[in-house]
Amino acid sequence: MPRITLSTVLRLLLASLLVGAPLALLGFTPQELLDGLRGLIAALIADFRGWLSFALTSLLLGALVVVPIWLVSRLWQLLKRRS
Repeated sequence: MPRITLSTVLRLLLASLLVGAPLALLGFTPQELLDGLRGLIAALIADFRGWLSFALTSLLLGALVVVPIWLVSRLWQLLKRRS
């Protein structure tokens, strides 16, 4: 694992200052950013759950049509081979 040097720490502090100063001037607070991040994560989880529900429903509906057709075609092939 790479070592964290003083140079790295100073760069991180400078970058944080360069990003944080404009955000502070625009009126943002750390709490607002954390709340926004929590909201974003919650929305992404809800979207994923919705997508997963749709995908599983679609899979089940498709399987209810495809699997019986596949079984009939396999049985048909077996019957053709025997005759």
